[in-house]
Amino acid sequence: MLTVFSDRLSGAFFLLAGLALVFLVIPAFVDDVQDGNIAPATLPVLLSWVIAGGGAWLMVKPSGFRAPPHRQMVRAGLVVGILAGAVGLMSVIGFMLVSPVLALVLMRIGGERRPLWLVVGALVMPALIWFCVAFLLDRVLI
Repeated sequence: MLTVFSDRLSGAFFLLAGLALVFLVIPAFVDDVQDGNIAPATLPVLLSWVIAGGGAWLMVKPSGFRAPPHRQMVRAGLVVGILAGAVGLMSVIGFMLVSPVLALVLMRIGGERRPLWLVVGALVMPALIWFCVAFLLDRVLI
């Protein structure tokens, strides 16, 4: 009985979150452009409707799966908190300073211990992302 309630509660959350994205967030933060084949809001709105539809479906037809163990939920919350903090830090001190530390911390939380993979994940991947965004896409990546 508890799993049905939690499924419906999380379904309601995602339904409301998807609708908030469609009607409040995307119109406020996505600008229209005059040229181009597809409006910039098209994909975000479509994916927000998918999120809202998935939430509605979960409310109508709960899955019945049991929640993961408490320890896994705490680790997931820790990862979400670290990501939120890193996004805030990126706006203050920049992508190139935050992303290597973020990648290293997340890889260690995930259990990675091999030095080569830690170096690749913490140094090579952020540099590759920066190169692709800054040079190939010609966008500013702070």
